[in-house]
Amino acid sequence: MPIPAKHLSCIALVLGAPLAAAAQEVNIPPSSEAVFASLNAAPAVRQALAFIKADDASTLADQKALVAIASPTFKEQKRAEYYLGRLRALGLDEVGMDGASNVCGVARGAGNGPTLLLSAHLDTVFPEKTDLTIKEKDGKLYAPGIADDARGLAAMLSVVRALKAGRIRTVGDVWFCGTVGEEGLGDLKGIKQVFKDHKDIDGYIALESPTVPNEEISYQAAGSNRYRITYKGPGGHSYQAFGLPSAIHALGRAIAGISDLQTPKTPKTTFTVGTIAGGTSVNSIAAEATMDLDMRSNDNDELLKLEAKALQIARDAAVAENKRWDSDKLRVEITQVGARPGGSPSPDSPVVHALWLAVKSTGGTPRLAGARSTEANLPISLGIPAAVVGAGGFSQGIHSQDEWFDPANAHLGPAKALLAIAALAGVDGVSAPLLQKRPPRQ
Repeated sequence: MPIPAKHLSCIALVLGAPLAAAAQEVNIPPSSEAVFASLNAAPAVRQALAFIKADDASTLADQKALVAIASPTFKEQKRAEYYLGRLRALGLDEVGMDGASNVCGVARGAGNGPTLLLSAHLDTVFPEKTDLTIKEKDGKLYAPGIADDARGLAAMLSVVRALKAGRIRTVGDVWFCGTVGEEGLGDLKGIKQVFKDHKDIDGYIALESPTVPNEEISYQAAGSNRYRITYKGPGGHSYQAFGLPSAIHALGRAIAGISDLQTPKTPKTTFTVGTIAGGTSVNSIAAEATMDLDMRSNDNDELLKLEAKALQIARDAAVAENKRWDSDKLRVEITQVGARPGGSPSPDSPVVHALWLAVKSTGGTPRLAGARSTEANLPISLGIPAAVVGAGGFSQGIHSQDEWFDPANAHLGPAKALLAIAALAGVDGVSAPLLQKRPPRQ
């Protein structure tokens, strides 16, 4: 049965959100709708949601404090230590820092329920010395990393506060983690460690930078394989040693060949040479040149096909450069520097259902987004129900110096997350968990 209008109206009034009808893109079971009807009517849940709205200014203050702490990938320690203190102050159980420098704590449930993980990442793409001064203009906040993922981290703190304010006790355990190594060559180091340490996780939600206000749900993972390809030769003076193979020329041959590759539009499969480096001077035959190659697809077979073609082109470029100068002195070294698993599960999962109904309950029009490359890649590849959602507000310019965040109605992000948590983990005395316990992974 649909969520009763009186309950949906009540919850929208609590949140200050307009009602909106959702186009039905997923098959929501009546049992899931019944759970949300119970949650929307529960005084404890309504109290927690009212707290989130009142807590909006504090959440934004947390966001500002977090963005001011430089946290480039592999150098997240200062922000991790700060976040550790914040989670401890909120009274979560088992708060600690693991071997990868992830910071996690758990809200223990009433017992014998599923285990849900919520995470946001601590690292940013910006170098350590980046100016992180926040500038405000026309109601927007401008700063590198202000949304990605300072907003997710701040929203998670608000959710924990709200659970305590509403005295909500879930049936299952809920873990909250600030993770490292999500960006760039971090290669999902943090979330890989979390799932290695916790074999009993039954469902997962990633809070990410909000590029669409409160509505998109991404449940597919674009897998990526990344390689560093380095050409090495003897090098020499551009005039006196002319005739020797050039590492840069070989690199150019490889880039040209890779750029001509054709990939399918469906499943979306992409590639780019993201960085290049090499050479000594304008009048030197380059002894070394390197490129970083990124390849992505939400279909692992297509990704492997692309990888095979691209790496063969890289090898052939060394052969061609040697042949051009009748030499055998140039060689190529190929090293994998990243492997993010992908997957295309069905949208008919309890996590997607819970987030879909949570968006509706907060007055939004839910819709399914395309595949993304995020921390959700790992649980999706393991067959664990998982999805990525925005953490509230709206942002653009992600990964640029001009990144900005609009805090209008930002409280809807943590409100949506809280409702999804309550539905998936269950609320003691109110509703049974939508998430099912799975056998622990080996």
